[in-house]
Amino acid sequence: MKKEITRLQTNARMSQVVVAGGVVYLAGQVPMTQHATITEQTIEVLKQIDGLLESAGVDKTHLLTANIWLSDARYFDEFNRIWDVWVPEGNAPTRACVQSPLMRAGFDVEIAVTALA
Repeated sequence: MKKEITRLQTNARMSQVVVAGGVVYLAGQVPMTQHATITEQTIEVLKQIDGLLESAGVDKTHLLTANIWLSDARYFDEFNRIWDVWVPEGNAPTRACVQSPLMRAGFDVEIAVTALA
């Protein structure tokens, strides 16, 4: 039996969303606005995640995992202030958060999540 795979917002390089085996996988999301504050970038990325989850028919209460990259560890506390408000109480996913240089100057946060379909 062939398993169905649904890809959304796909181009030659990647899909923003893949749904397979009852799981929704989101590509890493970065802000559209470079050189904004970490608070502004985080809010922007979380809104993008909300929209992509909605396009797959789920919301953040279905989150399973989150992988977070910050360009500098000094942003950790400020990032968490926004994250903690965004995550629905009782529905926190597993999470990893690391410091890593990001692919474009001025990007200070990237987040990739998975959710139950």
